[in-house]
Amino acid sequence: MKKIIPILFILISINFQAQEKELNLSFEKTENKRPLDWKDFGSSEYTISVDSTIYHSGKKSAVIESNGEASDFKAWAYSIPAKYQGKKIKLTGYIKTENVTDGYAGLWMRIDPSVGFDNMNDRGIKGTTDWKQYEITLDLNPQNAQKIVIGGLLVGKGKMWIDNLNVTIDGKTLDKVPARELPPAEKDKEFDKGSKIVINELNEQRLTNLELLGKVWGFLKYHHPAVAEGKHNWDYELFRVLPEYLNASKDNRDAILIKWIDALGSIKDCKSCKETDPDAFLKPDIKWITEGNISLELKEKLLYIKQNRHQGAHYYVAMYPRVGNPEFKHEKYYENMPYPDQGFRLLTLYKYWNMIHYFFPNKHLTDKDWNTVLKSHISSFMNAKNELEYELAAVKLIGEIQDTHANLWGGNNEIEKWKGEFYPPVNVRFIEDLLVIDDFFNSEHRETTGLKEGDIITTINGKKIADIIKEVQPYYPASNYPTQLRDIAEDILRSNSKTIQLTYIRDTKELNKELTLYDKNDLDMYRWYRKDENGKSFKMLDGNIGYVTLKNIKDEDVKKIREQFKDTKGIIIDIRNYPSAFVPFSLGSFFTSKDVSFVKFSNGNINNPGEFTLTKPLNISGTNKSYKGKLVILLNEYTQSSAEYQSMAFRAGENTTIIGSTTAGADGNISAIQLPGRLRTMISGIGVYYPNGDETQRVGIIPDIECKPTIKGIKDGKDELLEKAIQHINQK
Repeated sequence: MKKIIPILFILISINFQAQEKELNLSFEKTENKRPLDWKDFGSSEYTISVDSTIYHSGKKSAVIESNGEASDFKAWAYSIPAKYQGKKIKLTGYIKTENVTDGYAGLWMRIDPSVGFDNMNDRGIKGTTDWKQYEITLDLNPQNAQKIVIGGLLVGKGKMWIDNLNVTIDGKTLDKVPARELPPAEKDKEFDKGSKIVINELNEQRLTNLELLGKVWGFLKYHHPAVAEGKHNWDYELFRVLPEYLNASKDNRDAILIKWIDALGSIKDCKSCKETDPDAFLKPDIKWITEGNISLELKEKLLYIKQNRHQGAHYYVAMYPRVGNPEFKHEKYYENMPYPDQGFRLLTLYKYWNMIHYFFPNKHLTDKDWNTVLKSHISSFMNAKNELEYELAAVKLIGEIQDTHANLWGGNNEIEKWKGEFYPPVNVRFIEDLLVIDDFFNSEHRETTGLKEGDIITTINGKKIADIIKEVQPYYPASNYPTQLRDIAEDILRSNSKTIQLTYIRDTKELNKELTLYDKNDLDMYRWYRKDENGKSFKMLDGNIGYVTLKNIKDEDVKKIREQFKDTKGIIIDIRNYPSAFVPFSLGSFFTSKDVSFVKFSNGNINNPGEFTLTKPLNISGTNKSYKGKLVILLNEYTQSSAEYQSMAFRAGENTTIIGSTTAGADGNISAIQLPGRLRTMISGIGVYYPNGDETQRVGIIPDIECKPTIKGIKDGKDELLEKAIQHINQK
């Protein structure tokens, strides 16, 4: 079974209630044989329990134990209220282990949203150890912290005991730490249990009115000083204006909005507000104000706010230092509402549309004019009859930005259940526009299924593949079509039945097959590509050609690669994967004798939402001992994000050729987004460009020589891209 080391716990959401009572950090309080107020998450192939015979202090400890061959992870988790003032928060605790292999045991602590995280991944406990104290320290950042979650985890096999946890802030126990002063936005609890909004009818006028309200609401959120300073819970202010606004006629609609704006208080003239940079790469889009069908009074009021907008630290948004991608702050999960009411569902649409409108650097690349998107999605959000329909409405909206980084996680994973809880024993890919079996997750299934690599699947349960693609395509966000097919292929054979009916072609002969599906934990599954556990990142091929794969690379490998491959005829760097280390500068400098620009970025501006400016190009430093042979980079649709960025760095080399097919088209640091109902998504938070200004988002890294796998190559077990690279290096 595949080992999943949970480096990205930050993407996991658990439904916790803030604990105002005494914290149960030593597991002494139990209920139904579980520690009181503790949750767990992770694989079902583990046993969790309370042990009354082995403990460090008191009379009990918490246990995680793997069952049989399980090699996944399991974690205990506990929520602490994020109400404290201070600089550093420390978690300490005692851990005892027994036969921990294929992973590690450790403590973990996470501060949401995206404030801090540590799961001891780089210093985990292995083997058999007696009780010992361990610790994790994070920056608290109290103004941004909304939730603090602590616990212990076991990755891989073995058994661990956890006991006597303790949390301190700046060396003080929590009962002696002063509570931070809450801004008015956080004191407002009126709609914590529901919005009380009911929308029975959606005629054209109401849709138009709701579209305008969403744009005004978001404009005020990011521009009005009173909102930006946290003086209002802006989510809940929407629910206060909605009842009157829903019944507004076309004639009094704008008057309601004007009264709402006036209630926020007067705005002082802004002396530090700057005009939009005439050289800005993207300028704020306020056509809906200047050209929209709104009254002159409302238009002038909004334009005045734009002219005298908030400056400086903002309650709802910031820019990450050094990188410049947006950080969306104080956006609540509303985790107790997996299926939010109509008001909260409308809030989800408004939040997301405005985040994209003002802070997504690639909005100009979407197929649709973003101004038209909000109205077109109101009905699907309002009419969602259950949690699945709500999640489907959300992922369809997310798909509008056409960003492979953007997808949907969280909630109760109704979409995952909809896709199917049972998985095929085969891996499939779209090869030559056909759905082709290219691998088996477990070797024994080569014999038991009767299928072979190179078999072409034409129907699933009687449905043609093309019809299935058309049906599910709106629910697979991606920057480009090849990447969308990549992700569809991963799920296309899933089902909630334990068998599916296939029609497939082998050597021109049409065959039928009932394929048995399996629980995910019973398969040695992989996503996109199989990672070699403990595999080497480089080797010498025949003909004096070096081969490097970034899926296994480590920082310390770079020096060895440069030394061992310096006199080779050519080097192949395989990035049909996700790099396990960040080596564009340390390895990229090997391939150029002079400093060379390879990338520049666009960054947003919280002082002028919607404005994006380009940075100066970033350089790879040259060396007088640069590589003299040919460099070939292998890419395909599995090359995404950091892999694309590192490809750009290597492309800057003096004798570089890229072979393969268009990449995923989603580069740049990601920004996390939280939405009502425990939903999470992400965006590419900065724009990434070549030094000459050419786009990479959606376009991807375009190869110099296009080469794709063929069905014949799959049947013959060939790596045709690798063969093409070797052929290119051997050409004179």
